[in-house]
Amino acid sequence: MELRRLRYFVAVAEELHFGRAAERLDMAQPPLSRQIAQLEKDLDVKLFDRSRAQIRLTPAGDVLLDRTRVILDQLESTFREVTRIGQGSAGRLRIAFVGSASHGVLPTIIKSYRSHYPDVDLALSAMNNADLERALVQREIDIAVARPSLKGEEFRSVELHREPLVLAMPDNSALNNAAKIALGDLAGQTFILYPRRPRPSFADHVLGVLAEEGITPAETIFAQDYQTAISLVSVGVGLSVVPESVSTTQRPGVFYRAYQGFNPGTGLSAHARRDNTKPHVLNFFRIVETYTRKPHNR
Repeated sequence: MELRRLRYFVAVAEELHFGRAAERLDMAQPPLSRQIAQLEKDLDVKLFDRSRAQIRLTPAGDVLLDRTRVILDQLESTFREVTRIGQGSAGRLRIAFVGSASHGVLPTIIKSYRSHYPDVDLALSAMNNADLERALVQREIDIAVARPSLKGEEFRSVELHREPLVLAMPDNSALNNAAKIALGDLAGQTFILYPRRPRPSFADHVLGVLAEEGITPAETIFAQDYQTAISLVSVGVGLSVVPESVSTTQRPGVFYRAYQGFNPGTGLSAHARRDNTKPHVLNFFRIVETYTRKPHNR
């Protein structure tokens, strides 16, 4: 049964007049009459009572009108939904990120994406770099936000932000009273590094910074993530070197200080599979490109 015949039927059933229905459909009346006759033949039932001056729906016609309205409404709703998903305005986008990315630029980018595409369901989760790479390769996520980056020719990548490193120190540290802190002043201190695994990682980046200044920590304590590292700092276990964006969220027991000395900074980058051309992913990178072009992020 052709869908257009059902649309013709609804027009005639609502108008109860072939002439007005034909005008509404912007077609001549004879072809419309033939289409309704063919529909009745296909169903082997009379849909209209034509024995009176004004046609009326038969009981079978009443039922078909009710059902057809539901069918057409569902069909139009389906078409709208499919179109929106195809344009990236609906559906689901899976984003995973390193824990320290929850500060700084990523929340701003997520907020911007939500404002542009409010009907897209964002599935957010935290992972370390190794899990980000595995999940991206295995298509368990759409976007990976890594520090500093993921390697692989199969990934499309863009740097979101670069920022300096700062010190996260216990609030009872004697160094907090110093007007300036040099990296060399930290010799003999206990350093809290993260993540514990996998390696190499941000922990190795920090150890490289210390080695550049000839600093050997008195002790190194490894935490699995930056939240745990900051918790250990807050209770006086030691100090940590963290991205500057982490300092935007204050925590009792922790002071953040800039330092003098070797500071290569750290980057944050977004990645997706090159063969993932879902509109949601492309739209996310458009938001990212808009943000990274802003002067404050250069």
